[in-house]
Amino acid sequence: MTTQTDRGADAVPAQPMPAAFIGHGSPMNALEQNRYTTAWRAFGAAVPRPRAILVVSAHWYINATAVTAMPRPRTIHDFYGFPQELFDVQYPAPGLPGLVDEVSEAVKPTWVGADADSWGIDHGSWSVLRHAFPGADIPVVQLSINADKPLDYHFDLGTRLAALRDSGVLVLGSGNVVHNLRGIDPGLPQSGFDWAQRFDESARDLMLGDPGAAVGLREHRDYGSAVPTPDHFVPLLYLAGLAAASGHGTDVLVDGYSFGSLSMTAYTLDLDCPDAGRGDGPAAQLPEGVPADGTNT
Repeated sequence: MTTQTDRGADAVPAQPMPAAFIGHGSPMNALEQNRYTTAWRAFGAAVPRPRAILVVSAHWYINATAVTAMPRPRTIHDFYGFPQELFDVQYPAPGLPGLVDEVSEAVKPTWVGADADSWGIDHGSWSVLRHAFPGADIPVVQLSINADKPLDYHFDLGTRLAALRDSGVLVLGSGNVVHNLRGIDPGLPQSGFDWAQRFDESARDLMLGDPGAAVGLREHRDYGSAVPTPDHFVPLLYLAGLAAASGHGTDVLVDGYSFGSLSMTAYTLDLDCPDAGRGDGPAAQLPEGVPADGTNT
């Protein structure tokens, strides 16, 4: 069988590129090694080398559907109150301006704008990518979350992005299934409140068995607590759409909770990454004195 390696880095892969959703948690995970970042690193090592990485990050939440189209995207430090070491992090991956045309073709007739200079690579992307792909040598492009659109819109875009997987593009959602910053309890470094666990477990059941029904989580009794704003939840729907288009479910890469009201669960599609999430220990903590609901985490 001819493989992607046989044909070169830009060849069409023999199988669709895997896809994933990562629960990224605190930006401090970018600096730490813990069981979550170890799982992200295992994910990156297991993926065939992508032609490009298309990231749907919770932190590019705007009133438009757009794709970054600059050759050298800047590293964005979209938070405050964290140590200088975190602001010093750079992720100098190249962009791929031509990918905007491929995304536009995949999702038409949905309009997609080309962002040549306003955004870049935000911490929802680089906090994960610097573990998964530490070489920063694979082109990175971001797809914005259109805040004006309903959940069904994002799920549908996810289904249509499936065509990109056939051309070697890794689609990566980055957010948190449960993300309630006002509910954070620093005394619960690796536990989840009952409502957080109920919602996260319901999401898991659907993502593993029936991802096409993931939009229905908006009817869950704990949705209002787990998803007080949709920005961190929506990236999951892109993976759900990809999984529905593939006709099968996803797998759990790693799971757990942080601060009571954050889920760190991550999912992969079409990737065997056994034992990546084993181990114990918490995700990165927030620096002392930093108010969780005012840091854009």
